[in-house]
Amino acid sequence: MAEHLCAVDVGTGSARAGIFDRTGRQLGRAERAIAMNRSTAGQAEHDSEDIWAAVCACVRAAREAAGITPSDIVGISFDATCSTVFRGRNGEQVSVSSDGDDRWDTIVWLDHRALAEADECTATRHEVLNYVGGVMSPEMATPKLMWVKRHLPESWARTGRLFDLADFLTHKASGSLARSQCTLTAKWTYLAHEREAWRHDFFAAVGLADIFEHGALPDRASPVGSDLGPLTPEAAEALGLTTRCRVGAGLIDAFAGALGVIGGRPGIERHLALIAGTSSCLMAMSVEPRAFPGVWGPYFGAALPDLWLSEGGQSATGALLDHVIRWHGAGGEPDAAMHGRITARIMELRAAEGIDLAGRLHVLPDFHGNRSPLADPHALGVISGLTLDASFDSLCRLYWRTAVAIALGIRHVLDALNANGYVIDTLHVTGGHTRNPLLMELYPDATGCTVVEPVGSDAVLLGTAMAAAAAAGLYPTLTEACSAMRQEGRARQPNPTARARFDRDYRIFLEMHRQRRQLDAID
Repeated sequence: MAEHLCAVDVGTGSARAGIFDRTGRQLGRAERAIAMNRSTAGQAEHDSEDIWAAVCACVRAAREAAGITPSDIVGISFDATCSTVFRGRNGEQVSVSSDGDDRWDTIVWLDHRALAEADECTATRHEVLNYVGGVMSPEMATPKLMWVKRHLPESWARTGRLFDLADFLTHKASGSLARSQCTLTAKWTYLAHEREAWRHDFFAAVGLADIFEHGALPDRASPVGSDLGPLTPEAAEALGLTTRCRVGAGLIDAFAGALGVIGGRPGIERHLALIAGTSSCLMAMSVEPRAFPGVWGPYFGAALPDLWLSEGGQSATGALLDHVIRWHGAGGEPDAAMHGRITARIMELRAAEGIDLAGRLHVLPDFHGNRSPLADPHALGVISGLTLDASFDSLCRLYWRTAVAIALGIRHVLDALNANGYVIDTLHVTGGHTRNPLLMELYPDATGCTVVEPVGSDAVLLGTAMAAAAAAGLYPTLTEACSAMRQEGRARQPNPTARARFDRDYRIFLEMHRQRRQLDAID
């Protein structure tokens, strides 16, 4: 009987499923949209049952595309955005929306309603902050829970189970209330490296002393790829699989991407995973913990056992390019066709004007705060060098220079990592940005790194398939699964003739950060 694996990736706007063989070769893939509710400015919610329905549909479609039988699939695992699911004591949905509709029971990762609560967490200066870069982000779980308790007390009173989205999906699949070491360590202030992993005094300090009454949280987390048991009969039927299939402890989507591109590589401290789509996450792993301000972590065992992980990021990258298109008078709907039209015109403009295209137009890309390396969720975007030109070409010039700013932001994070013990010279890119030729050209040229693009499969799904393989017992450990299933990529070297241009841009980029701080400091 064949031994295949199913990986499920739930992003911001869709769920994706992939079928893999034990060598990491992708055989089938399917995708389904998921709903999002924008109840109030700064707030966003998902419907977890809608997500589960989308997961079931795309698993069935991916298996059919792969041409294999349900019994051929021996392992499944899930990755997802770090969105927070609220459920009642009997598993019912609990509203986290201002409109009170129980359907909207999940706070989306990008929701920034809890900025004030995040600042309160930071003000405690508690030891747990040493493992999130010194600053609590509103994208983490604790401030979101604080917000719901304060602003939706009836919902908080009804809540009996709290999940990161990946853990909710493994619960739906297996019935287990286990939580992943990845999700708890990265987003729930769980200190996996310590015997007393939960710091009750921290939760008491921020008004969440009752979190364990409402969360059904375990004392210890389950390492990524742990076997959580077989699919329940109900889940097997919904997914179109069988109870022969084992469920592996999952992980946050960016961490799955890190496994997919750098998991199991020798000399891992030279390699950085860039998981880039709506936002961008940068993942670096090391044998020793490296704690420093502005980079989340270090997280112990959040991806691979016995390794520490540091996470940098940009809260809006693909979303920022979409915003520029919507915002500009010559823009419109930022669909693939519009991005393609803009990219083609930029290539024409650059053929005429060279790499100095729009050289006096400069952008700070912090339109949704600065996650790294400044750890300032209140940071704002800046555009310098605008004229009265409102033509399509002016949109193209702004799009190009925004893309440059995104690449310079990656360089900013890289500098912080390498100043604190890393020796990164190779960037592995996966996600939606691999479909943007401008960004894929800019990443090596602006950073000076070799950039590797995966070939042949979705690296986020591949990382999750590696977790499924470990849970199914196809390999003795997750590390061995990563080594056996890793896929090679296509390398791109930096263009040496572009270096002077981007070095100058980077000096201006840093100066704009300094000037923004000065402006903010004026009384």
